[in-house]
Amino acid sequence: MSTAPEPIRVLVLHGPNLNLLGTRNPTVYGRTTLAEIDAELAARARAAGAEVDAVQENDEGALIRAIHDAAARYDALVINPAAYTHTSVAIRDAIEAADLPAVEVHLSNIHARESFRAQSLTAPVCVGQISGFGARSYLLGLDAALAHVEGLRANAKRATDEPTS
Repeated sequence: MSTAPEPIRVLVLHGPNLNLLGTRNPTVYGRTTLAEIDAELAARARAAGAEVDAVQENDEGALIRAIHDAAARYDALVINPAAYTHTSVAIRDAIEAADLPAVEVHLSNIHARESFRAQSLTAPVCVGQISGFGARSYLLGLDAALAHVEGLRANAKRATDEPTS
């Protein structure tokens, strides 16, 4: 008798100022609110048989604590570090230490904006980065995180199913 696999659990972290989505510089960030993004993420996760929790923090320390805590509760992380992308070695180190597959997302194309935004300190410790697709960047990030964890689980299952010599 086979048991159903555990649902994949993903933590979505929204960094500073993302609570202002929908009103803050809509020509760059769009008119979609953070609540609308979170609702779409929850629906997408449910449709995939996964679970998602979303947290927005303006404080760097709170984001770091959330990343630390995620290691024990989640299978993957989708993170928009926002301005901390370009400045926070501490968030980079927290992502690396959590040892969770992480996907970095951005609403705007950070590589097509001011030069200081083109460098991400956090991307090198993530499995990938998605930027420039507006609110859809989050959905694409969730899809990528789910696919990555599914691949890890499939590889782990193959390894345990292989006969030993």
